[in-house]
Amino acid sequence: MEQPGSGGEPAGAAGDAAEALDRPLPDGVRRRVVALVADAFGGLTVAELPAQLRQYARFTPSRRARFAGNAMATALESDPVFRQRIAERLALAQPELCAALTAGSPPAAVDPLDVAATAYVLRPTGWVKLVAAAGEEAQRADAERADEAGRRELERLRAELAEVRETARAETERLRAELDAGRRETESLRRRMRGAQSDIKRGEAAVRRVETETEAARAESAAQLSAAESENRRLKARLAEAEAAVEAGRRAAREGRSVEDMRLRLLLDTVLEAAQGLRRELALPPVSIHPADTVDAVAPGRMSPKDIAARALSETDPALLDQLLALPQAHLVVDGYNVTKTGYPTMPLEKQRLRLLGGLSVLAAQSGAEITCVFDGAELAAPVLLAPPRGVRVLFSKPGVTADELIRQLVRAEPPGRPVVVVSTDREVADGVARAGARPVASVMLLKRLSRV
Repeated sequence: MEQPGSGGEPAGAAGDAAEALDRPLPDGVRRRVVALVADAFGGLTVAELPAQLRQYARFTPSRRARFAGNAMATALESDPVFRQRIAERLALAQPELCAALTAGSPPAAVDPLDVAATAYVLRPTGWVKLVAAAGEEAQRADAERADEAGRRELERLRAELAEVRETARAETERLRAELDAGRRETESLRRRMRGAQSDIKRGEAAVRRVETETEAARAESAAQLSAAESENRRLKARLAEAEAAVEAGRRAAREGRSVEDMRLRLLLDTVLEAAQGLRRELALPPVSIHPADTVDAVAPGRMSPKDIAARALSETDPALLDQLLALPQAHLVVDGYNVTKTGYPTMPLEKQRLRLLGGLSVLAAQSGAEITCVFDGAELAAPVLLAPPRGVRVLFSKPGVTADELIRQLVRAEPPGRPVVVVSTDREVADGVARAGARPVASVMLLKRLSRV
């Protein structure tokens, strides 16, 4: 409820211009003003509050007074509209006091600080005098309380001083008696001290002689110990180097001999069996020319490229896998999860592994080829408890190593010339093993071959 004043300002603005405080608001009055504003604050809507005070709309009056006291005092002084709204809420809360102040006759029984705070908000005629009088009254009351407290403190200090004086007098007498006794004891101690000093001087001379001898012996021992430690470190270093060299030589010889022997034997077996198989496949005669070859006759017709193409197998024909596994010393490497997720992806991983390994076991027995099945173990929380079937090597990749990388390591470990077949539909794996000399085939081919088992 705003009433227009001169210049379009709310009522009381003209009075504010005529009356103004010439000194800061007394602390007691300011605290009462903040308390009054904090209580009346809750009766206003958020839209009726100044922008800087809207964030405190949901606070309790005590929290508003503690956290927004300066902001409310500033808004009350600078925003006449806000002050008018607070005055309206105050008039509803304390109608008698507000009516008496508006009439110019503040009640005598009311606390002067409440009168001054209410007058500061309502701004009736003469409010500055009421605020100043309340400040003076508060200062006078504070001075009286300080005087009374000072008198009580002075009486207490006088009593304590008298007690201290009495205590000091008794303490002085006691100290004098103790001083006399101390003087007598001091004289006796001085005589003893002179005798002890003579003994000390003789002892110090003996100690200096012993220290000199001890220091010389210690220096000699330290030199001998340092030389012994240096020699010991040098011998230990030479021994460690010799042991490391011997161990490195043994390990290199052992690893080199084992790996090279294995690779050489495997390659030799592969070459021999490949030669025998090729000889059986091509039916090569023991000699290149026989007497019958010199007889002039009509030779039978040869197969054209079209006829050969008709005999070619599809890339997914399981018969092609049988031909590859029939090669001497063939090694079949299977990307386990790539095959199972292609053939039966809805089954749990454990059942996928068991189904695939069961089929590979039968295939190993039928073909006689070496079969290795690789699964991705990088995400496993613990090793898989699994009994590998007969004829099938089961491997899981280590943490940080994928199954694809493990497959490439297996291919690179084989000697050049050994037939290695890798089953995977992963193009990156297929290209990598092909560059290493292996033969990649699709997972569908293995699934078709296992369906015939």
